[in-house]
Amino acid sequence: MEEIQSQSDHYRSSSSSASSPASRVPSSNFFYLRKPGSLRQPISFEDSPDWEDTDIEVKVDEGGDSINAATTPASPSLSKINSGSLPSPPLPEGVVITRKIAGASIAWKDLTVSIKGKRRYSDKVVKSSNGYALPGTMTVIMGPAKSGKSTLLRALAGRLPDSARMYGEVFVNGTKMCMPYGSYGFVDRETTLIGTLTVREFLYYSALLQLPGFLCQKRSVVEDAIDSMSLGDYANKLIGGHCYMKGLRRGERRRVSIARELVMRPHILFIDEPLYRLDSVSALLMMVTLKKLASTGCTLIFTMYQSSTEVFGLFDRICLLSNGNTLFFGETLACLQHFSNAGFPCPIMQSPSDHFLRAINTEFDRIIAMCKSWQDDHGDLSAVNMDTAVAIRTLEATYRSSADAAALETMIVKLTEKEGPSLKSKGTVGNIMRVAVLTWRSLLIMSREWKYYWLRLILYMLLALCFGTVFSGLGHSLSSVVTRVAAIFVFVSFTSLLSIASVPAQMKEIKMYACEESNLHSGASLFLLGQLFASIPFLFLISISSSLVFYFLVGLRDEFSLLMYFVLNFFTCLLVNEGLVLAVTSIWQDIFWSILTLVSIHVIMILSAGFLRIRSALPGPVWMYPVSYLAFHTYSIQGLLENEYIETSFAVGQVRTISGNQALQNVYDISTNSNSKWKNLLVLFLMAVAYRVIVFVLLKFCVRKNIFVRKLFLCNQNTRNPR
Repeated sequence: MEEIQSQSDHYRSSSSSASSPASRVPSSNFFYLRKPGSLRQPISFEDSPDWEDTDIEVKVDEGGDSINAATTPASPSLSKINSGSLPSPPLPEGVVITRKIAGASIAWKDLTVSIKGKRRYSDKVVKSSNGYALPGTMTVIMGPAKSGKSTLLRALAGRLPDSARMYGEVFVNGTKMCMPYGSYGFVDRETTLIGTLTVREFLYYSALLQLPGFLCQKRSVVEDAIDSMSLGDYANKLIGGHCYMKGLRRGERRRVSIARELVMRPHILFIDEPLYRLDSVSALLMMVTLKKLASTGCTLIFTMYQSSTEVFGLFDRICLLSNGNTLFFGETLACLQHFSNAGFPCPIMQSPSDHFLRAINTEFDRIIAMCKSWQDDHGDLSAVNMDTAVAIRTLEATYRSSADAAALETMIVKLTEKEGPSLKSKGTVGNIMRVAVLTWRSLLIMSREWKYYWLRLILYMLLALCFGTVFSGLGHSLSSVVTRVAAIFVFVSFTSLLSIASVPAQMKEIKMYACEESNLHSGASLFLLGQLFASIPFLFLISISSSLVFYFLVGLRDEFSLLMYFVLNFFTCLLVNEGLVLAVTSIWQDIFWSILTLVSIHVIMILSAGFLRIRSALPGPVWMYPVSYLAFHTYSIQGLLENEYIETSFAVGQVRTISGNQALQNVYDISTNSNSKWKNLLVLFLMAVAYRVIVFVLLKFCVRKNIFVRKLFLCNQNTRNPR
């Protein structure tokens, strides 16, 4: 304690030039002074909602510059919803919004989260955290990197990874319960958006996947979400842009990702780093928009690393973490007083969040070590000469004995002693409807994304044209058999290898699936069916156009049934290829390693396809069994050759003739059965199905390891600790 006291006295004396005792209270022109007289007060008990009447009527007066929240007399606590010093952005004249939103409070008590291997010395990422959030307010979880901010946020939302274990209690409206589908929204730090859709289209398809009901209702919800996030000017603009138009900037993209969750009109909205990679102007616009959203009654909880002074002034409450420990929870202005009481007052010209992180971020110790070597030459550097470990212990000890900690415990008891209205699920969309929506959306994406199938169509046509001209004029003599087999082998092998060009597009599809699956908007089977149905028209277009060019330039047998089999065989081969690309991409989820793996797999399959060395002569242990049987090239080429040469004959001299099977005897192994080509086609079809099943398993397990999925920890707590 003597060490702590000496460090505190040293820092207090060193910062006196920047912050005198009178100046520790910020001047009135500072942005974060929005509640005069509340600086030295603990948490106000008036903020506790009254469960009997929690509906809020929000009305924007014509020509007004702020949003006024009117509550019933039974709920005077919610009169502080719009307590920020910033006025809401002016709305166009004549706009009147009247909406009732039922608020929801959330409180957590002794919340501890442990993740094995997450920390070097301890598995506990969050340690005995307490706090709450009320309707119409913004609660921020702040702290340095690896302090447990995102883990605490995910624990409250029930979205911890499989390796995490949560202990403690979480109450929603005074009840320990799982938040049902649609009652809350979660926005991750990095979300995947579809660049080929406009903002309105993207939100509309999201509404179709999330909301049951009539289409007109969903359109109204989408327009409300666009207005809530101030996206009216960008509603008809492509998210990713195109070659003649730039897409949305990071700030607008971030607001689109939040608007996607607002489609469900959630009671509680969790946002992980809403200002991630945003500049100061975009960050301020984002927070003003969120403040306007909170004024409608929505409960906002989000994490943040640091903020400007203007942004800091918009927060209602702050939960300050360091290495999983709670150093403070309370109103933002009370946090300034807390640091001042602990001996670390905020300098008048420094942002409060910067000052907080400066005091509790252990990474600054490295800077202190460097500054000590410069101190003799550059004067006193006492402004950064503070031991962060001592500061953390001081702040933690001061908070435990403060009135804010006692008020927090009392508030949690007040919020949990009486059960409020339970949140109800808003219903889900049927699987058939979801498959139809995913199929139509994928068709729209594939038709607009020229790199998806249109570029591949051009490349396939050029490749077929090259092969057709190289192998043209072969005739139907016995001497042309070997060259004709080589043409079919080269066509199947190289066109299959060209399918690797779809890896980037498939990667985007998988990332989009991971984002939607984590929010329960989609599923593995629904995604696969939608992607399959949408890809069939494009794959058939590629197969029939490439087959026609190659078939007639090479001069294969001029029969319509044989031509249709050629097209069908090549189409099924492309389906198998799509499944293989999806499987490898699902495993790696990285473009470089996916392409490298696919090239290696195709080379191995081409070597064992039976042309470079006849299949019966391949070495048995590896190349014959199992590689040649797993290579889809084998069945595709064998079926095409059987289609071309079965029931044909070639003259040898002037007397003797040999069958097509005999002509291929030393070139390629085919069956003498006339129905064997259909058996090969059936094998290709079964391989296409098998690859889709493999992708389904990979999406269920491999992809889910890389995303945070919704876990029912709160339900488990109900079972272990019944109230």
